Amino acid sequence: MANLKSLAKDTAIYGLSSIVGRFLNYLLVPLYTAKMSAASGDYGIVTNVYAYTALLLAILTYGMETTFFRYANKTEEDPRRVYSTTLITVGMTSLLFVALVWLNIGWIAPAMGMTYTAHPDYIIVMAAVVALDAFQAIIFAYLRYKKRPVKFAALKLLFIFANIGLNLLYFVALPALYDKHPDAVGAIYSPTVGVGYVFYLNLACTLLVMMCMTVELREASWCWDRRLLRRMLGYSWPILILSVAGVINQSASQIIFPMVYPGSPVETASQLGIYGAAIKIAMIMALITQAFRYAYEPFVFGGNKDDEQENKRMQAEAMKYFIVFTLIAYLAVLAGIDVLKHIIAPDYWEGLRVVPIVMAAEIMMGVYFNLSFWYKLTDRTLWGAVFSGIGCLVLVLVNVIFVPQFGYMACAWAGVAAYGTCMLLSYFTGQRYYPMAYPLRDIALYVVATAALSAVALWVDTGNAWLNLALRTALLLLLVALVMRRENLAPMLARIPVVGRLFRSAARELR
Repeated sequence: MANLKSLAKDTAIYGLSSIVGRFLNYLLVPLYTAKMSAASGDYGIVTNVYAYTALLLAILTYGMETTFFRYANKTEEDPRRVYSTTLITVGMTSLLFVALVWLNIGWIAPAMGMTYTAHPDYIIVMAAVVALDAFQAIIFAYLRYKKRPVKFAALKLLFIFANIGLNLLYFVALPALYDKHPDAVGAIYSPTVGVGYVFYLNLACTLLVMMCMTVELREASWCWDRRLLRRMLGYSWPILILSVAGVINQSASQIIFPMVYPGSPVETASQLGIYGAAIKIAMIMALITQAFRYAYEPFVFGGNKDDEQENKRMQAEAMKYFIVFTLIAYLAVLAGIDVLKHIIAPDYWEGLRVVPIVMAAEIMMGVYFNLSFWYKLTDRTLWGAVFSGIGCLVLVLVNVIFVPQFGYMACAWAGVAAYGTCMLLSYFTGQRYYPMAYPLRDIALYVVATAALSAVALWVDTGNAWLNLALRTALLLLLVALVMRRENLAPMLARIPVVGRLFRSAARELR
Protein backbone atom coordinates (compact mmCIF):
# COMPACT_ATOMS: atom_id res chain seq x y z
CA MET A 1 0.00 0.00 0.00
CA ALA A 2 2.92 2.37 0.73
CA ASN A 3 4.21 1.83 -2.80
CA LEU A 4 0.79 2.63 -4.26
CA LYS A 5 0.68 5.82 -2.17
CA SER A 6 4.10 6.80 -3.52
CA LEU A 7 2.89 6.08 -7.06
CA ALA A 8 -0.20 8.22 -6.47
CA LYS A 9 1.90 11.11 -5.07
CA ASP A 10 4.34 11.08 -8.00
CA THR A 11 1.48 10.75 -10.47
CA ALA A 12 -0.13 13.84 -8.93
CA ILE A 13 3.09 15.88 -9.24
CA TYR A 14 3.85 14.72 -12.77
CA GLY A 15 0.21 15.28 -13.57
CA LEU A 16 0.63 18.93 -12.58
CA SER A 17 2.84 19.41 -15.62
CA SER A 18 0.79 17.18 -17.90
CA ILE A 19 -2.82 17.76 -16.92
CA VAL A 20 -2.82 21.27 -15.43
CA GLY A 21 -0.16 22.40 -17.87
CA ARG A 22 -1.94 20.99 -20.91
CA PHE A 23 -5.20 22.45 -19.64
CA LEU A 24 -3.56 25.88 -19.59
CA ASN A 25 -2.17 25.16 -23.02
CA TYR A 26 -5.77 24.65 -24.19
CA LEU A 27 -5.95 28.44 -24.14
CA LEU A 28 -4.17 28.22 -27.47
CA VAL A 29 -6.92 26.10 -29.04
CA PRO A 30 -9.65 28.77 -28.87
CA LEU A 31 -7.02 31.32 -29.87
CA TYR A 32 -5.91 29.39 -32.95
CA THR A 33 -9.42 28.41 -34.02
CA ALA A 34 -10.59 32.02 -33.57
CA LYS A 35 -7.70 33.45 -35.57
CA MET A 36 -7.62 30.65 -38.17
CA SER A 37 -11.01 29.94 -39.71
CA ALA A 38 -11.90 26.34 -40.52
CA ALA A 39 -12.27 27.26 -44.20
CA SER A 40 -8.74 28.69 -44.45
CA GLY A 41 -7.10 25.36 -43.58
CA ASP A 42 -4.40 27.04 -41.48
CA TYR A 43 -5.22 24.94 -38.42
CA GLY A 44 -5.02 21.89 -40.66
CA ILE A 45 -1.39 22.85 -41.35
CA VAL A 46 -0.73 23.07 -37.60
CA THR A 47 -2.36 19.66 -37.10
CA ASN A 48 -0.35 18.09 -39.91
CA VAL A 49 3.02 19.53 -38.83
CA TYR A 50 2.62 18.44 -35.22
CA ALA A 51 1.62 14.95 -36.35
CA TYR A 52 4.96 14.71 -38.16
CA THR A 53 6.88 16.04 -35.15
CA ALA A 54 5.30 13.43 -32.86
CA LEU A 55 6.45 10.68 -35.21
CA LEU A 56 9.93 12.15 -35.60
CA LEU A 57 10.34 12.51 -31.84
CA ALA A 58 9.69 8.79 -31.39
CA ILE A 59 12.30 8.05 -34.07
CA LEU A 60 14.93 10.41 -32.64
CA THR A 61 14.60 9.06 -29.08
CA TYR A 62 14.54 5.45 -30.43
CA GLY A 63 13.43 3.90 -27.16
CA MET A 64 16.33 5.28 -25.15
CA GLU A 65 14.11 6.72 -22.39
CA THR A 66 12.87 3.28 -21.34
CA THR A 67 16.31 1.78 -22.01
CA PHE A 68 17.90 4.38 -19.74
CA PHE A 69 15.56 3.34 -16.89
CA ARG A 70 16.29 -0.33 -17.48
CA TYR A 71 20.08 0.02 -17.43
CA ALA A 72 20.30 2.73 -14.77
CA ASN A 73 18.46 0.36 -12.38
CA LYS A 74 20.77 -2.59 -13.09
CA THR A 75 23.05 -3.20 -10.14
CA GLU A 76 26.06 -3.94 -12.36
CA GLU A 77 25.82 -0.64 -14.27
CA ASP A 78 27.00 2.86 -13.33
CA PRO A 79 23.92 5.15 -13.61
CA ARG A 80 26.02 8.21 -14.51
CA ARG A 81 27.77 6.33 -17.29
CA VAL A 82 24.39 5.12 -18.58
CA TYR A 83 23.04 8.68 -18.47
CA SER A 84 26.04 10.17 -20.25
CA THR A 85 26.16 7.54 -22.96
CA THR A 86 22.45 7.96 -23.62
CA LEU A 87 22.65 11.76 -23.66
CA ILE A 88 25.61 11.93 -26.03
CA THR A 89 24.17 9.35 -28.41
CA VAL A 90 20.74 10.99 -28.69
CA GLY A 91 22.38 14.41 -29.00
CA MET A 92 24.57 13.31 -31.92
CA THR A 93 21.72 11.68 -33.84
CA SER A 94 19.53 14.75 -33.28
CA LEU A 95 22.19 17.05 -34.74
CA LEU A 96 22.56 14.74 -37.73
CA PHE A 97 18.80 14.85 -38.29
CA VAL A 98 18.69 18.66 -38.40
CA ALA A 99 21.59 18.73 -40.86
CA LEU A 100 19.91 16.22 -43.16
CA VAL A 101 16.62 18.15 -43.18
CA TRP A 102 18.44 21.42 -43.90
CA LEU A 103 20.39 19.91 -46.81
CA ASN A 104 17.37 18.12 -48.34
CA ILE A 105 14.60 20.67 -47.79
CA GLY A 106 14.35 21.18 -51.56
CA TRP A 107 12.59 17.85 -52.07
CA ILE A 108 11.14 17.32 -48.55
CA ALA A 109 8.81 20.36 -48.75
CA PRO A 110 7.13 19.35 -52.05
CA ALA A 111 6.85 15.73 -50.90
CA MET A 112 4.83 16.79 -47.83
CA GLY A 113 2.30 18.58 -50.07
CA MET A 114 -0.20 21.23 -48.99
CA THR A 115 1.51 24.66 -48.84
CA TYR A 116 4.95 23.64 -47.59
CA THR A 117 6.71 24.44 -50.87
CA ALA A 118 5.96 28.12 -50.24
CA HIS A 119 6.97 27.80 -46.58
CA PRO A 120 9.92 25.40 -46.19
CA ASP A 121 10.92 27.38 -43.09
CA TYR A 122 8.05 25.70 -41.20
CA ILE A 123 9.74 22.35 -41.72
CA ILE A 124 13.26 23.51 -40.83
CA VAL A 125 12.11 25.23 -37.64
CA MET A 126 10.13 22.23 -36.46
CA ALA A 127 13.06 19.92 -37.30
CA ALA A 128 15.14 21.96 -34.84
CA VAL A 129 12.35 21.80 -32.27
CA VAL A 130 11.96 18.03 -32.48
CA ALA A 131 15.75 17.54 -32.28
CA LEU A 132 15.90 19.60 -29.08
CA ASP A 133 12.87 17.77 -27.69
CA ALA A 134 14.59 14.41 -28.27
CA PHE A 135 17.70 15.59 -26.42
CA GLN A 136 15.60 17.02 -23.58
CA ALA A 137 13.62 13.78 -23.32
CA ILE A 138 16.71 12.07 -21.89
CA ILE A 139 17.21 14.87 -19.38
CA PHE A 140 13.56 14.64 -18.33
CA ALA A 141 13.99 10.87 -17.97
CA TYR A 142 17.01 11.55 -15.74
CA LEU A 143 14.89 13.85 -13.55
CA ARG A 144 12.33 11.07 -13.17
CA TYR A 145 15.07 8.57 -12.33
CA LYS A 146 16.47 10.91 -9.66
CA LYS A 147 12.94 11.37 -8.26
CA ARG A 148 12.83 15.10 -8.96
CA PRO A 149 9.19 15.50 -9.98
CA VAL A 150 9.03 19.14 -8.84
CA LYS A 151 11.72 20.35 -11.22
CA PHE A 152 10.28 18.13 -13.94
CA ALA A 153 6.89 19.79 -13.50
CA ALA A 154 8.42 23.28 -13.22
CA LEU A 155 10.25 22.97 -16.55
CA LYS A 156 7.19 21.60 -18.31
CA LEU A 157 5.07 24.46 -16.95
CA LEU A 158 7.74 27.02 -17.86
CA PHE A 159 7.46 25.96 -21.49
CA ILE A 160 3.67 26.13 -21.42
CA PHE A 161 3.43 29.54 -19.73
CA ALA A 162 6.09 31.00 -22.04
CA ASN A 163 4.36 29.53 -25.08
CA ILE A 164 0.95 30.86 -24.04
CA GLY A 165 2.36 34.30 -23.29
CA LEU A 166 4.20 34.61 -26.59
CA ASN A 167 1.21 33.32 -28.58
CA LEU A 168 -1.08 35.87 -26.93
CA LEU A 169 1.48 38.54 -27.75
CA TYR A 170 1.86 37.56 -31.42
CA PHE A 171 -1.72 36.57 -32.20
CA VAL A 172 -3.63 39.17 -30.14
CA ALA A 173 -1.60 42.12 -28.82
CA LEU A 174 0.83 42.78 -31.68
CA PRO A 175 -1.77 42.40 -34.48
CA ALA A 176 -3.97 44.97 -32.69
CA LEU A 177 -1.02 47.35 -32.35
CA TYR A 178 0.02 46.75 -35.95
CA ASP A 179 -3.42 47.80 -37.21
CA LYS A 180 -3.08 51.16 -35.46
CA HIS A 181 0.68 51.76 -35.45
CA PRO A 182 2.38 49.50 -38.02
CA ASP A 183 5.68 51.38 -37.84
CA ALA A 184 5.94 50.90 -34.06
CA VAL A 185 5.88 47.07 -34.15
CA GLY A 186 6.97 46.38 -37.71
CA ALA A 187 10.44 45.33 -36.56
CA ILE A 188 9.13 42.41 -34.46
CA TYR A 189 5.83 41.53 -36.13
CA SER A 190 4.57 40.96 -39.66
CA PRO A 191 1.06 39.75 -40.54
CA THR A 192 2.46 37.89 -43.54
CA VAL A 193 4.12 35.33 -41.22
CA GLY A 194 0.67 34.20 -40.03
CA VAL A 195 0.55 30.58 -38.94
CA GLY A 196 4.36 30.47 -39.06
CA TYR A 197 4.49 32.17 -35.66
CA VAL A 198 3.12 28.95 -34.12
CA PHE A 199 6.35 27.18 -35.07
CA TYR A 200 8.80 30.01 -34.39
CA LEU A 201 7.42 30.58 -30.89
CA ASN A 202 7.65 26.84 -30.18
CA LEU A 203 11.36 26.96 -30.99
CA ALA A 204 11.91 29.98 -28.73
CA CYS A 205 10.23 28.28 -25.76
CA THR A 206 12.13 25.03 -26.31
CA LEU A 207 15.41 26.94 -26.22
CA LEU A 208 14.31 28.64 -22.98
CA VAL A 209 13.77 25.25 -21.30
CA MET A 210 17.15 24.07 -22.59
CA MET A 211 18.82 26.98 -20.81
CA CYS A 212 17.29 25.79 -17.51
CA MET A 213 18.83 22.31 -17.77
CA THR A 214 22.45 23.28 -17.08
CA VAL A 215 22.48 21.50 -13.68
CA GLU A 216 21.47 18.18 -15.25
CA LEU A 217 24.01 18.66 -18.04
CA ARG A 218 26.77 19.21 -15.47
CA GLU A 219 25.74 16.04 -13.61
CA ALA A 220 26.59 13.94 -16.66
CA SER A 221 30.08 12.44 -16.63
CA TRP A 222 30.28 12.98 -20.42
CA CYS A 223 31.84 9.61 -21.03
CA TRP A 224 30.68 7.58 -24.01
CA ASP A 225 30.78 3.81 -23.49
CA ARG A 226 30.59 2.05 -26.85
CA ARG A 227 30.14 -1.42 -25.37
CA LEU A 228 27.39 -0.22 -23.06
CA LEU A 229 25.71 1.52 -25.99
CA ARG A 230 25.78 -1.69 -28.03
CA ARG A 231 23.93 -3.54 -25.24
CA MET A 232 21.49 -0.68 -24.80
CA LEU A 233 20.70 -0.53 -28.51
CA GLY A 234 20.06 -4.27 -28.49
CA TYR A 235 17.40 -3.63 -25.86
CA SER A 236 16.02 -0.43 -27.38
CA TRP A 237 15.55 -1.22 -31.06
CA PRO A 238 12.35 -3.21 -30.53
CA ILE A 239 11.13 -0.32 -28.33
CA LEU A 240 11.92 2.01 -31.23
CA ILE A 241 9.62 -0.01 -33.46
CA LEU A 242 7.09 -0.11 -30.62
CA SER A 243 7.27 3.66 -30.10
CA VAL A 244 7.12 4.50 -33.80
CA ALA A 245 4.17 2.18 -34.28
CA GLY A 246 2.52 3.67 -31.20
CA VAL A 247 2.92 7.23 -32.47
CA ILE A 248 1.74 6.17 -35.90
CA ASN A 249 -1.33 4.78 -34.16
CA GLN A 250 -1.83 8.26 -32.63
CA SER A 251 -0.71 10.55 -35.46
CA ALA A 252 -0.81 8.61 -38.72
CA SER A 253 -4.40 9.66 -39.39
CA GLN A 254 -3.34 13.32 -39.51
CA ILE A 255 -0.45 12.39 -41.81
CA ILE A 256 -2.38 10.01 -44.09
CA PHE A 257 -5.54 12.12 -44.32
CA PRO A 258 -4.13 14.72 -46.80
CA MET A 259 -2.81 11.88 -48.97
CA VAL A 260 -6.11 10.00 -49.40
CA TYR A 261 -8.92 12.52 -48.89
CA PRO A 262 -10.47 13.25 -52.30
CA GLY A 263 -10.93 17.03 -51.85
CA SER A 264 -8.98 20.08 -52.98
CA PRO A 265 -5.87 21.08 -50.97
CA VAL A 266 -7.79 23.84 -49.14
CA GLU A 267 -10.81 21.60 -48.44
CA THR A 268 -8.52 18.82 -47.25
CA ALA A 269 -6.69 21.18 -44.90
CA SER A 270 -10.05 22.51 -43.66
CA GLN A 271 -11.40 19.02 -42.84
CA LEU A 272 -8.15 18.05 -41.17
CA GLY A 273 -8.29 21.24 -39.11
CA ILE A 274 -11.83 20.45 -37.93
CA TYR A 275 -10.76 16.96 -36.88
CA GLY A 276 -7.58 18.26 -35.23
CA ALA A 277 -9.50 20.86 -33.23
CA ALA A 278 -12.22 18.43 -32.11
CA ILE A 279 -9.81 15.78 -30.83
CA LYS A 280 -8.23 18.39 -28.53
CA ILE A 281 -11.30 17.98 -26.32
CA ALA A 282 -10.73 14.23 -26.22
CA MET A 283 -7.09 14.60 -25.22
CA ILE A 284 -7.87 14.51 -21.51
CA MET A 285 -7.40 10.75 -21.79
CA ALA A 286 -3.94 11.24 -23.25
CA LEU A 287 -3.08 13.59 -20.37
CA ILE A 288 -4.13 11.05 -17.74
CA THR A 289 -2.23 8.26 -19.47
CA GLN A 290 0.90 10.38 -19.81
CA ALA A 291 0.87 11.48 -16.18
CA PHE A 292 0.40 7.87 -15.08
CA ARG A 293 3.24 6.74 -17.35
CA TYR A 294 5.73 9.25 -15.93
CA ALA A 295 5.29 7.80 -12.44
CA TYR A 296 4.58 4.19 -13.44
CA GLU A 297 7.81 3.43 -15.34
CA PRO A 298 10.20 4.12 -12.43
CA PHE A 299 7.66 2.51 -10.06
CA VAL A 300 7.71 -0.78 -11.98
CA PHE A 301 11.41 -0.91 -12.86
CA GLY A 302 12.42 0.14 -9.34
CA GLY A 303 10.07 -2.27 -7.56
CA ASN A 304 10.95 -4.97 -5.06
CA LYS A 305 13.15 -7.28 -7.12
CA ASP A 306 12.92 -10.02 -4.46
CA ASP A 307 9.12 -10.34 -4.42
CA GLU A 308 7.79 -10.87 -7.94
CA GLN A 309 4.34 -11.92 -6.76
CA GLU A 310 3.88 -8.72 -4.78
CA ASN A 311 4.98 -6.69 -7.78
CA LYS A 312 2.42 -8.48 -9.95
CA ARG A 313 -0.31 -7.86 -7.41
CA MET A 314 0.51 -4.15 -7.28
CA GLN A 315 0.56 -3.88 -11.07
CA ALA A 316 -2.82 -5.62 -11.33
CA GLU A 317 -4.33 -3.25 -8.77
CA ALA A 318 -2.78 -0.24 -10.54
CA MET A 319 -4.36 -1.42 -13.79
CA LYS A 320 -7.81 -1.58 -12.20
CA TYR A 321 -7.60 1.88 -10.69
CA PHE A 322 -6.22 3.33 -13.91
CA ILE A 323 -9.21 1.98 -15.82
CA VAL A 324 -11.66 3.20 -13.16
CA PHE A 325 -10.19 6.70 -13.20
CA THR A 326 -10.18 6.97 -16.99
CA LEU A 327 -13.76 5.70 -17.23
CA ILE A 328 -14.90 8.37 -14.76
CA ALA A 329 -12.99 10.98 -16.76
CA TYR A 330 -14.61 9.69 -19.97
CA LEU A 331 -18.10 10.15 -18.57
CA ALA A 332 -17.14 13.54 -17.08
CA VAL A 333 -16.12 14.82 -20.50
CA LEU A 334 -19.38 13.61 -22.01
CA ALA A 335 -21.28 15.30 -19.17
CA GLY A 336 -19.65 18.64 -19.88
CA ILE A 337 -19.41 18.44 -23.67
CA ASP A 338 -21.85 21.34 -24.14
CA VAL A 339 -19.48 23.50 -22.10
CA LEU A 340 -16.19 22.05 -23.33
CA LYS A 341 -17.12 22.59 -26.97
CA HIS A 342 -16.55 26.31 -26.47
CA ILE A 343 -12.82 25.55 -26.32
CA ILE A 344 -12.97 25.61 -30.12
CA ALA A 345 -14.67 28.09 -32.42
CA PRO A 346 -18.24 27.30 -33.60
CA ASP A 347 -17.16 26.60 -37.18
CA TYR A 348 -15.24 23.58 -35.85
CA TRP A 349 -18.16 22.08 -33.83
CA GLU A 350 -19.18 19.67 -36.55
CA GLY A 351 -16.19 17.54 -35.53
CA LEU A 352 -17.43 16.98 -31.95
CA ARG A 353 -18.95 13.63 -32.92
CA VAL A 354 -15.45 12.11 -32.91
CA VAL A 355 -14.81 12.97 -29.23
CA PRO A 356 -16.34 9.82 -27.59
CA ILE A 357 -14.65 7.59 -30.16
CA VAL A 358 -11.20 9.15 -29.74
CA MET A 359 -11.48 9.01 -25.93
CA ALA A 360 -12.31 5.31 -26.09
CA ALA A 361 -9.21 4.77 -28.24
CA GLU A 362 -7.08 6.66 -25.71
CA ILE A 363 -8.33 4.46 -22.86
CA MET A 364 -7.38 1.38 -24.87
CA MET A 365 -3.96 2.88 -25.50
CA GLY A 366 -3.50 3.41 -21.75
CA VAL A 367 -4.48 -0.19 -21.00
CA TYR A 368 -2.07 -1.38 -23.69
CA PHE A 369 0.72 0.67 -22.11
CA ASN A 370 0.03 -0.91 -18.70
CA LEU A 371 0.03 -4.36 -20.27
CA SER A 372 3.34 -3.66 -22.00
CA PHE A 373 5.45 -4.14 -18.85
CA TRP A 374 5.41 -7.91 -19.04
CA TYR A 375 7.71 -7.88 -22.07
CA LYS A 376 9.80 -4.98 -20.75
CA LEU A 377 10.44 -6.73 -17.44
CA THR A 378 11.24 -10.05 -19.13
CA ASP A 379 13.42 -8.42 -21.85
CA ARG A 380 11.06 -9.65 -24.58
CA THR A 381 10.62 -6.20 -26.11
CA LEU A 382 10.39 -7.73 -29.58
CA TRP A 383 6.81 -8.70 -28.73
CA GLY A 384 5.96 -5.04 -28.22
CA ALA A 385 7.27 -4.25 -31.67
CA VAL A 386 5.15 -7.05 -33.14
CA PHE A 387 1.95 -5.93 -31.39
CA SER A 388 2.38 -2.28 -32.26
CA GLY A 389 3.37 -3.13 -35.81
CA ILE A 390 0.15 -5.09 -36.26
CA GLY A 391 -1.85 -2.26 -34.71
CA CYS A 392 -0.13 0.23 -36.99
CA LEU A 393 -1.02 -1.86 -40.02
CA VAL A 394 -4.66 -1.99 -38.91
CA LEU A 395 -4.75 1.79 -38.47
CA VAL A 396 -3.18 2.52 -41.85
CA LEU A 397 -5.52 0.11 -43.66
CA VAL A 398 -8.65 1.57 -42.00
CA ASN A 399 -7.54 5.10 -42.92
CA VAL A 400 -6.62 4.27 -46.50
CA ILE A 401 -9.77 2.24 -47.15
CA PHE A 402 -12.40 4.33 -45.35
CA VAL A 403 -11.19 7.97 -45.26
CA PRO A 404 -12.12 8.57 -48.94
CA GLN A 405 -15.70 7.57 -48.10
CA PHE A 406 -16.23 8.65 -44.48
CA GLY A 407 -13.68 11.44 -44.01
CA TYR A 408 -12.26 12.10 -40.57
CA MET A 409 -14.78 9.76 -38.86
CA ALA A 410 -12.69 6.91 -40.28
CA CYS A 411 -9.64 8.41 -38.55
CA ALA A 412 -11.39 8.21 -35.18
CA TRP A 413 -12.53 4.59 -35.61
CA ALA A 414 -9.10 3.60 -36.93
CA GLY A 415 -7.65 4.44 -33.51
CA VAL A 416 -10.17 2.18 -31.76
CA ALA A 417 -9.41 -0.68 -34.14
CA ALA A 418 -5.64 -0.27 -33.78
CA TYR A 419 -5.42 0.06 -29.99
CA GLY A 420 -8.07 -2.59 -29.44
CA THR A 421 -5.99 -5.02 -31.50
CA CYS A 422 -2.76 -4.18 -29.62
CA MET A 423 -4.46 -4.42 -26.23
CA LEU A 424 -5.94 -7.88 -26.86
CA LEU A 425 -2.75 -9.29 -28.41
CA SER A 426 -0.62 -8.04 -25.50
CA TYR A 427 -2.99 -9.38 -22.86
CA PHE A 428 -3.32 -12.92 -24.22
CA THR A 429 0.39 -13.26 -25.06
CA GLY A 430 1.40 -11.78 -21.70
CA GLN A 431 -0.69 -14.31 -19.80
CA ARG A 432 1.49 -17.01 -21.34
CA TYR A 433 4.92 -15.52 -20.52
CA TYR A 434 4.18 -13.35 -17.45
CA PRO A 435 0.76 -14.36 -16.06
CA MET A 436 -0.98 -11.81 -13.86
CA ALA A 437 -4.29 -12.08 -12.02
CA TYR A 438 -6.03 -8.94 -13.22
CA PRO A 439 -9.42 -8.31 -11.53
CA LEU A 440 -11.25 -8.84 -14.81
CA ARG A 441 -14.70 -9.21 -13.23
CA ASP A 442 -14.49 -5.78 -11.58
CA ILE A 443 -13.02 -4.19 -14.70
CA ALA A 444 -15.75 -5.67 -16.90
CA LEU A 445 -18.44 -4.39 -14.54
CA TYR A 446 -17.08 -0.84 -14.69
CA VAL A 447 -16.68 -0.93 -18.47
CA VAL A 448 -20.23 -2.21 -19.04
CA ALA A 449 -21.68 0.32 -16.59
CA THR A 450 -19.80 3.19 -18.28
CA ALA A 451 -20.89 2.02 -21.74
CA ALA A 452 -24.55 1.93 -20.66
CA LEU A 453 -24.41 5.33 -18.97
CA SER A 454 -22.54 6.82 -21.95
CA ALA A 455 -25.18 5.52 -24.35
CA VAL A 456 -27.86 7.32 -22.33
CA ALA A 457 -25.76 10.51 -22.21
CA LEU A 458 -25.22 10.48 -25.98
CA TRP A 459 -28.72 9.47 -27.08
CA VAL A 460 -30.84 11.61 -24.73
CA ASP A 461 -30.88 15.25 -25.78
CA THR A 462 -33.31 17.54 -23.95
CA GLY A 463 -32.63 20.45 -26.29
CA ASN A 464 -31.37 22.54 -23.38
CA ALA A 465 -27.64 22.66 -22.56
CA TRP A 466 -28.20 23.08 -18.79
CA LEU A 467 -30.69 20.21 -18.60
CA ASN A 468 -28.28 18.06 -20.59
CA LEU A 469 -25.50 18.94 -18.15
CA ALA A 470 -27.70 18.07 -15.15
CA LEU A 471 -28.77 14.73 -16.63
CA ARG A 472 -25.25 13.72 -17.63
CA THR A 473 -23.83 14.80 -14.27
CA ALA A 474 -26.37 12.54 -12.56
CA LEU A 475 -25.18 9.66 -14.75
CA LEU A 476 -21.58 10.44 -13.79
CA LEU A 477 -22.48 10.39 -10.09
CA LEU A 478 -24.09 6.98 -10.54
CA LEU A 479 -20.78 5.61 -11.83
CA VAL A 480 -18.84 7.26 -8.99
CA ALA A 481 -21.26 5.80 -6.46
CA LEU A 482 -20.85 2.33 -7.97
CA VAL A 483 -17.05 2.58 -7.73
CA MET A 484 -17.10 3.90 -4.16
CA ARG A 485 -19.44 1.17 -3.00
CA ARG A 486 -17.65 -1.70 -4.70
CA GLU A 487 -14.12 -0.53 -3.82
CA ASN A 488 -15.15 0.56 -0.29
CA LEU A 489 -13.58 3.98 -0.79
CA ALA A 490 -15.72 5.80 1.78
CA PRO A 491 -13.43 5.05 4.78
CA MET A 492 -10.39 6.22 2.82
CA LEU A 493 -12.08 9.48 1.79
CA ALA A 494 -13.13 10.11 5.37
CA ARG A 495 -9.45 10.14 6.43
CA ILE A 496 -8.46 12.86 3.93
CA PRO A 497 -8.26 16.37 5.51
CA VAL A 498 -11.01 18.79 4.38
CA VAL A 499 -12.51 16.10 2.10
CA GLY A 500 -13.00 13.95 5.18
CA ARG A 501 -14.83 16.69 7.04
CA LEU A 502 -17.11 17.30 4.07
CA PHE A 503 -17.69 13.55 3.69
CA ARG A 504 -18.57 13.10 7.39
CA SER A 505 -20.83 16.16 7.29
CA ALA A 506 -22.69 14.77 4.27
CA ALA A 507 -23.00 11.39 5.97
CA ARG A 508 -24.58 13.04 9.07
CA GLU A 509 -27.05 14.92 6.87
CA LEU A 510 -28.05 11.69 5.14
CA ARG A 511 -28.67 10.03 8.52
